[in-house]
Amino acid sequence: MITIFTTGGTFDKLYFDANSQFSIGDTQVTPILQEGNVTIDYQVEEVLRKDSLEITQEDRQHISEKVAATKSKQIIITHGTDTMAQTAKMLSTYDLSTKTIVLVGAMQPARMRCSDAPFNLGFALAAVQLLSADVYIAMNGRLFHHSNVAKNRAGACFETE
Repeated sequence: MITIFTTGGTFDKLYFDANSQFSIGDTQVTPILQEGNVTIDYQVEEVLRKDSLEITQEDRQHISEKVAATKSKQIIITHGTDTMAQTAKMLSTYDLSTKTIVLVGAMQPARMRCSDAPFNLGFALAAVQLLSADVYIAMNGRLFHHSNVAKNRAGACFETE
């Protein structure tokens, strides 16, 4: 079984007006997987509902504890892109050597018509089944190891450091 932990981020954002006021809504992971007719065994669990700029070290500790506690060996974490690399690096400091962990996010909310969220989630779903145990980031068709990844804000993408 693949466990999917959700933490919020742009993936699940709801925008209210042109001034970019937002909140984090219910996760879009389950509707995306249902729409994609995904038939593998998975479970979705909300861990946080925050923009990643608001995620604290205590939150990262909580995420790490959830990952350590699950019996699943294949884990996906939806996460805001601004601090995704920091969470990946923190997860790598724990003894999770038997687990494949893939963090994934979106540059546009899943609720928007032109969002990268469904593609990114599908890509992460494939990656978590194929990669060896370690911590990775899957974004926009590229895989990154936790040890050499950074968000390029100007380019709206991830790249190796």
